[in-house]
Amino acid sequence: MRDDPHRGSEEIAFGPSPEEAESAVILIHGRGDSARGILALAPELHAPQTAFLAPQALGLSWYPNSFLSEIELNEPWLSSALDRVEAAVTAVATVIPRERVVLMGFSQGACLALEFAARNTRRYGGVVAFSGGLIGHEGTPRDYPGSLEGTPVFLGCSDVDLHIPVDRVHESAQVMNVLGGEVDEWIYPGMGHTINGEEIAWASKLLTSFSAEGP
Repeated sequence: MRDDPHRGSEEIAFGPSPEEAESAVILIHGRGDSARGILALAPELHAPQTAFLAPQALGLSWYPNSFLSEIELNEPWLSSALDRVEAAVTAVATVIPRERVVLMGFSQGACLALEFAARNTRRYGGVVAFSGGLIGHEGTPRDYPGSLEGTPVFLGCSDVDLHIPVDRVHESAQVMNVLGGEVDEWIYPGMGHTINGEEIAWASKLLTSFSAEGP
């Protein structure tokens, strides 16, 4: 077993290059999906000035067990996944300020986006979690240091999602708020494990705001 399975994995891009863009999104796919698959979301966000960068998980999964499992049971894949996100953020931040870099993911990717931001607090352009929550078993300590400094944070999920308990979404929203995020939590009655148009509109509005701010 490799200690760092996702290191140096493929990354797929959509939109302008970071050098020509006004903002960037690190777009993180879910279990069983791929970088190319999650990039199908990018055109729906109508953000022509945004560079989208999607890293690829080895074997189409960032970690093997449920995000509700004890963290140790998902190692070393989880640490490798978080390092892969960090590598993507660090690379794009050489040309785009981190205040304009958005972490965005669906399902397993949403869990990674939230966990990465909580462990690496600072001002980001945003954290957008479609159907996800912070990682770890019930009772996992959430004493993350630092501040998100007003980073916009979105959590959207169904109240009956088969994979994401709504209580974990509530807990994650509370933690991100305590960390200084400007949190929007939207819970949809009876929705499946998916992303709806209202959630896409929220993310699109966030990305459009960077163009309105100017250089």
